[in-house]
Amino acid sequence: MAQLGWIAGPLTMVCFAFITLFNVYLLSNCYRSPHPEFGPARNPSYLTAVDASLGKKASWLCGLFVEINLYGVGIAYNITSAISMRAIQKSNCYHKEGHEASCEYSDTFYMLIFGAVQIIMSQIPDFHNMQWLSFVAAVMSFAYSSIGFALGFANVIENGYVKGSITGVSASSALAKLWKISQALGDIAFAYPYPLILFEIQDTLKSPPPENETMRKASTIAIAVTTFFYLCCGGFGYAAFGEDTPGNLLTGFGFYEPYWLIDFANACIVLHLVGGYQVYTQPVFATIEKWFAERYPDNIFINRNFSLKLPLLPAFKLNLFRMCFRTIYAMSTTAISMIFPYFNQRNIEAWTIKWIMLRAFSIGVFFLAAFALVGCVEGLISAKLS
Repeated sequence: MAQLGWIAGPLTMVCFAFITLFNVYLLSNCYRSPHPEFGPARNPSYLTAVDASLGKKASWLCGLFVEINLYGVGIAYNITSAISMRAIQKSNCYHKEGHEASCEYSDTFYMLIFGAVQIIMSQIPDFHNMQWLSFVAAVMSFAYSSIGFALGFANVIENGYVKGSITGVSASSALAKLWKISQALGDIAFAYPYPLILFEIQDTLKSPPPENETMRKASTIAIAVTTFFYLCCGGFGYAAFGEDTPGNLLTGFGFYEPYWLIDFANACIVLHLVGGYQVYTQPVFATIEKWFAERYPDNIFINRNFSLKLPLLPAFKLNLFRMCFRTIYAMSTTAISMIFPYFNQRNIEAWTIKWIMLRAFSIGVFFLAAFALVGCVEGLISAKLS
């Protein structure tokens, strides 16, 4: 919001919301095939839906992009949770030492904590066994969003006027402003990754009514509520701080007091991300484990399950391959999180080796995405004309 200004900011958020909703409406009709409501074949994942519609080669290509995207979400969630945990420590430091105190702490320790938690949480067998975790994550999301919205609103009332401008925050040059706009668009796009796991969610629904009908209704409500909170948090944050709007209202210390409420909001963010990590990671687990099981059907290490019974807990099915693979996966996302800078975390001096490498990485990913878009459009046209 702050980078785009009072007109382009809200319009862009609403635009992305409609794009996401349109995407959901299209994808929800692909869960069953060949008919969206009465088709006998179910597609429990994005890859199986692509395979059923476009064939094996297309599913491998799309699968590569989807899995990389989901892997990136896991990395981003690890880093964001570490920032929120560090913000709790900084908030308490500022409360005790004063707002001018040098309360600087490293994220590394908190990334390791989050990674360790995910190693344990990743042993949840599949998407169907994590309804409770999804519920907790949703409640936490509502809690911290409401707090951010309320704090921004209260700050605007305290200021007595609305800050900000039509063009957004100023920049040193036109090129710098262009980069800020592109980053803002990327941030907004990243805030709507939901269609990536639509099939896994739809696979948990029961019929009647038809799964696609239920999915469309639920998605419309969810996207509307999510967009409302995005607009409120972004809008009131920008109205409260204007040019000084931090990248994250709850971790960038636009607010200092009440410190206990800031701590609680950041704790809610961490709990939300613990659940969110699993929501976006379980589809990756399912895809990889299914491939290995089909490739090596007689391998005991991959396919044999052991029953583990702990006191006061129900019996738990343990698979050695699943335990090893998911542990390595969680460790890898943690390791990469500790290497990459993220959003507003670091100011990298221009034209240094690190700056050039990151710019090259961004440009490379852009052209890769553009290439994928061209391929998808060509595929749609070819399918329509054939």
